[in-house]
Amino acid sequence: MIVLASASKARSRMLTQAGVSHLVEVSRIDEDGIKQKEAHHIPDRLAVRLAEAKAGDVSLRHPGMLVLGADQVLVCSGRPFSKPKTYEEAKEQLLALKGRTHRLVSAAVLVQDGVKLWQGCLEARLHMRSFSDAFLKLYLEREGENVLHSVGAYRVEGMGAQLFETIEGDHFTVQGLPLLPLLEELRRQGEITA
Repeated sequence: MIVLASASKARSRMLTQAGVSHLVEVSRIDEDGIKQKEAHHIPDRLAVRLAEAKAGDVSLRHPGMLVLGADQVLVCSGRPFSKPKTYEEAKEQLLALKGRTHRLVSAAVLVQDGVKLWQGCLEARLHMRSFSDAFLKLYLEREGENVLHSVGAYRVEGMGAQLFETIEGDHFTVQGLPLLPLLEELRRQGEITA
C-alpha cells in the first residue's frame, strides 16, 4: 500500500487499473508559490520539484509509508500553463494552444519519511488541431467542470481527444503519470510483485 499525494482522479485510476493498492491524501503545499520561485527552471525540473514537494508534505503524516507525489507542466512556445481556474481561462488556454504543438511533462517522486527515494519524468508532445468556434463551444459545454481539473483544459481520455492531430509520447504521460518507470521502481522496492 502506498499513499498518492494527489487529487487527480486520473492518476488514482491509473494506479488502480495497474493493480497498485493506494490511499489518497491531497497535499497542502502552495503550488503557485513554488511555480513563482521556480519559474526560471526548465519544465522537467519544475514538475519534479512540485511532485517532490507534494510527496514530502504528505510523507510527514504517514511515517514509514511510501508516498507518491506527481505533477505536470505544460509549456507552449516558452509559456507555462497551469490548470484554469475559470471557464473563461479554460477557453483562453485552448485558444492559445489551438493549431500549435506543446510539451507536457509528467513527473513522479517517491518519498519515505521525508527522504526522496526515486524520481521519474517523461515528456509528450501534442499538436492541437485548428478547431472551429462551434467545436470549442460544444467541447466546453460537454466537458463542463472537467476542463478545470487538468493543465491545458483537456482530458485525452474524454472528448478532449478530438482536440488533437498528433500526440507523441505514451498515454500515461499525457494523463499525468510516468506510469511504466514508476511500476518498475515499485517492483524494485517490493511494493508490487515482480
